Amino acid sequence: MRLIRGTTPGGAPTQGSVATIGTFDGVHRGHQALLERLVSEARDRDLAAAVVTFEPHPREYFAARRGVLPPARLTSLREKLVCFRKAGVDLIWLLRFDSTLAAREAEHFARVILVDGLQARAVLVGDDFRFGRQRAGDVGLLTRLGGEQGFTVSTMDTVEDGGKRIGSSKVRAALAAGDFGRAKRLLGRPWTVTARVTHGDQLGRRLGFPTANMPLKRRVFPVSGVVAVRVHGLGGSPREGVANIGTRPTVGGKRPLLEVHLFDYEEKLYGRRLEVEFCWKLREEEHFEDLDALTRAMEEDAIRARAWFADHKTRQENKTA
Repeated sequence: MRLIRGTTPGGAPTQGSVATIGTFDGVHRGHQALLERLVSEARDRDLAAAVVTFEPHPREYFAARRGVLPPARLTSLREKLVCFRKAGVDLIWLLRFDSTLAAREAEHFARVILVDGLQARAVLVGDDFRFGRQRAGDVGLLTRLGGEQGFTVSTMDTVEDGGKRIGSSKVRAALAAGDFGRAKRLLGRPWTVTARVTHGDQLGRRLGFPTANMPLKRRVFPVSGVVAVRVHGLGGSPREGVANIGTRPTVGGKRPLLEVHLFDYEEKLYGRRLEVEFCWKLREEEHFEDLDALTRAMEEDAIRARAWFADHKTRQENKTA
């Protein structure tokens, strides 16, 4: 998979492409269906499967301009690129979303990116697709331009869950409510976060609960509180544990942090990139009167998380029996 950056043509696929455009936050089941069709058509026509996407998320850019918080980000850029690679995408054109790109007229954007840049032979988008300055571009504009420039335009039907359209906002709502089962249905996979372990202040170790500290680079995170988790990336089966996502108000913390305590695990984790799967929410983050009260709460969290994993394993075994 090739990654192209910048807003001018360069590195275009010489054989032409089947292309799509979108932010793809979460790469949920609706996105996956579109990518599957994109890759399939590209393979059938011996063309490159190309995705045009943006960083930062356009909503993050406009929120910053208005001085408000953006929607929670479901996937980091790295996580999104991993999903594209797994889907079989050949080329990613990553555009920096800034004032220049936001002001670009829709037709000019399509000519530069799709025609000149990607030499698109076919364009596949969602049925509600809008693009360009003030979202003035739509499927009709693309279809007209395709007739002039020699590419076809197709739309993807809505993918639903329980009769309702699957979208990134639905996933955010499920995660904010601690409904990880629903988030999994919408995503087609468990929701996970991948981050690198950094050195912390060793408070957890002093309290008897050593933690892997993973700074959250996103301004708004979709989950907060104490959660039972599985951690992937340590070899073999996932390791179970409990995580706190928040600012640690009891010790005067300010910046959001993901802290993961792994059960029955003593090895050093500094510098390792881990994938954390969120399984069951135990409670919201709280401010405790002192460290003793915090420690008691952490002990109770660990007991409840272990019990949940044991019960969940039993129910899974019964299903397969």
